[in-house]
Amino acid sequence: MKTTTTLALAAITSLATITFTPLAAKPAPDPRENHDRQPHVDDHKAKNRIQIALLLDTSNSMDGLIDQAKTQLWKVVNTFIDAERDGETPFVEVALYEYGNNDNAVANDWVRLVSPLTRDLDTLSGKLFALKTNGGEEYCGAVVQRALGDLAWDERETTYKAIFIAGNEPFTQGRIDAPSACKEALGKGVVINTIHCGSRQEGINGSWHDGAALGGGEFLVIDQDKAVAHIDAPQDKRIAELSLKLNETYLGYGKRREEAVANQRTADEDATANAAKGADVQRAVTKASGNYSNAGWDLVDALREKKIDPAALPAAELPEEMRDIAPEKRKEVIEKAAAKRVEIQKQIKELNLEREEHIAAKRKEQADGESKTLDQALIEATRKQASAVGYTFKN
Repeated sequence: MKTTTTLALAAITSLATITFTPLAAKPAPDPRENHDRQPHVDDHKAKNRIQIALLLDTSNSMDGLIDQAKTQLWKVVNTFIDAERDGETPFVEVALYEYGNNDNAVANDWVRLVSPLTRDLDTLSGKLFALKTNGGEEYCGAVVQRALGDLAWDERETTYKAIFIAGNEPFTQGRIDAPSACKEALGKGVVINTIHCGSRQEGINGSWHDGAALGGGEFLVIDQDKAVAHIDAPQDKRIAELSLKLNETYLGYGKRREEAVANQRTADEDATANAAKGADVQRAVTKASGNYSNAGWDLVDALREKKIDPAALPAAELPEEMRDIAPEKRKEVIEKAAAKRVEIQKQIKELNLEREEHIAAKRKEQADGESKTLDQALIEATRKQASAVGYTFKN
């Protein structure tokens, strides 16, 4: 009995020393949050899936970071245009969170889901451009834990899943234990990459390096206020013009067609007028790729992905110019628009190859060994990590 009692007391004493990470409370309702998820894609495509969540600090000091993100969203997506695995190109889904902003609910640790994992890049762009900075408490553990719980992460080990969290305050602030959240992510196959906005030593002192180490990712350092480098190329103007011509090949259908067409137009305008130079060209390159898919509202993409039977759609849900066309003739109209789109996309791709050769030559003359910008940090890490799960990159 004495031995049993001693063992029991030892066990109780041992339990008393364990530190538990508090579970995140259910997020308080926020009318700005949208938890809608994209429809599941066909299984044969799902094996080549890229899922990236961007967690951005939108406190007062982070205006430069947000400006970089607005400018470089399209370049990050374009990283995977030349990626392949088993002869197939992957599709990319991107999610977006903001944290450290007083406009968000204190009950949610100042964290807000801006967009779930989505292929609807126009809507995502609109939400990114709508972000505003406002002082708050930056709780990295809380936003990482929210991203793990909220998002529809693919369970396949072959899917490249990554979180990129950017900020400048100590990584370990807040009631949620950040190291535990990073370890939990890695256990679920989600890599944690930390991006410290400031000096490398400050990032190490603030435990940003530890977060990446525990999450199996990269510790990256950027200057959030550094202007994103852009090299003008002779092809830029024509590529931007072709991007707008592509819009003429989109045939909206369904109840959200007008909203979706407006989102496409707004994303074009933002990339041209409200982002740093070069964003419009990068967006055009995205629109010429398979990663720009709008099967939820565009008849061309929907028919290509076999999501619809054009003849079965109600006339009221078709674009105005197609409502008087006989149902059996609708497919011909869609295929004609599809052929026009393929031709324009081909021109953009060819011009972009010429453009990249021009830029590569110029870059040799302007070698910059200083601090990275957000796009450089993201591209460097994603290529390395995606290669580890079997992707190869042509360029």
